[in-house]
Amino acid sequence: MTAPAQDKNQVKSTKLFGTDGIRGTSNQHPMVPDVVVKIGQAIGYLIRTKKISSPSQANKVVIGKDTRLSGYMIEQALASGLNSMGIYVQLVGPLPTPGIGYLTRTMRAAAGIVISASHNAFQDNGIKIFGPDGFKLDDKLEKEIEALVASDDLHKFLPHSKEIGRTKRIEDAQGRYIVHAKSTFPLAYTLDGMRIVLDTAHGSAYKVAPAIFEELGAEVIQLGHQPNGININDKSGALHPSQIAQAVIQYRADVGIGLDGDADRVVMVDECGKILNGDHILALCALHLKQKGLLRHNTVVVTEMSNFGLEQKMKESGINVVKTNVGDKYVVEAMRKNNYNLGGEQSGHIIFLDDSTTGDGVVAALNVLSVMKETGKKMSELSGVLVEVPQILINCHVEKRKKLEEIAGYIDLLKAKEKLLQGQGRIFIRFSGTEPLIRILVEGSDKNLISQIAEDFASFLEKELK
Repeated sequence: MTAPAQDKNQVKSTKLFGTDGIRGTSNQHPMVPDVVVKIGQAIGYLIRTKKISSPSQANKVVIGKDTRLSGYMIEQALASGLNSMGIYVQLVGPLPTPGIGYLTRTMRAAAGIVISASHNAFQDNGIKIFGPDGFKLDDKLEKEIEALVASDDLHKFLPHSKEIGRTKRIEDAQGRYIVHAKSTFPLAYTLDGMRIVLDTAHGSAYKVAPAIFEELGAEVIQLGHQPNGININDKSGALHPSQIAQAVIQYRADVGIGLDGDADRVVMVDECGKILNGDHILALCALHLKQKGLLRHNTVVVTEMSNFGLEQKMKESGINVVKTNVGDKYVVEAMRKNNYNLGGEQSGHIIFLDDSTTGDGVVAALNVLSVMKETGKKMSELSGVLVEVPQILINCHVEKRKKLEEIAGYIDLLKAKEKLLQGQGRIFIRFSGTEPLIRILVEGSDKNLISQIAEDFASFLEKELK
């Protein structure tokens, strides 16, 4: 069987994948049942033709989701499309994205699929796809799926009626992930006597995360643990850590932990109520691993959005810094290519490649807690190693996208603003890969100056891209 040829312009016009899978508003293209069925069929076709290789003869796919209302609809549509291609589907229900990567690998599945829009509001949803190794699909396979979905010929690849696949539910999936996550915490230590404020954003980790920390001995004070289908990420979790900080102070907790809707990112709070982002977590973990001789090639992988202060601290400590495009997928690619074991993003996607195939908020938090236990230091002492350079980030809503250098006046504005920074800062502007936003990041020692530069760019680009 060969995939149908597609006109290049047609494939481009039907692009589905962004920086983190397929994403959109539920009941709007592409997150509508008929398109999702075709996505399932396209994945099934690639499995049947061995372009996505299965480690076992049983062509099976694991599907997990977060707590969005639309997850039920998309789950059934995906399973239907896969079944129609002769694929056996195993549903695991709400589970963190990294849990699906883990189960895909350990269950010898051909692929794993996560139904989630990560940190977006409930009305959005998405589809992330893992290969049999537990890592996200590469760009080449994503383009093949796009071409197949754009085709009108998928029906001719459907197998005989007797070869239609089946769907069943895996009841103990949460327990499997709980055991895996706990195994990343050193056996020599427990969390006895530690009080943790945990906010799971009414998302996929609302059951597994508290169980993990409690089974290790911690007292857990829960926030954001009552999902109702529409409250995921709503003023809670990693994107809204201020309430975690307040609760840490109120309950005199040792640390606060905030996850996002699919629990692949984490933000932490020290005992004083200070909010710590991914750069802080990377800094303290990198230094600790280097001290123990466990930081492979003395290198940490970050993205263009990471604070310049992190780069400075790493270089001062004899740690190399490798930068990638924004997106944990690209961080993981660089880590695998060069055998690095620590990387991540300021947003809280932290990858410990020895423990997980993608960002894992729970595993990242456990690594930080293990540093606290091994050193006997409070969170505020550990996080103090990073002195951040002032940074302003503005997210502007845009109605259209075009190459920035093709916008009249953009290059001149950029040169003028860079001249004002006098080599003591930087300007980084990019379109979001998951939302209709353009992100404007400005760094420098003078906060008033960088704020004004960011505002000037925001006004200019909002006008040009409306």
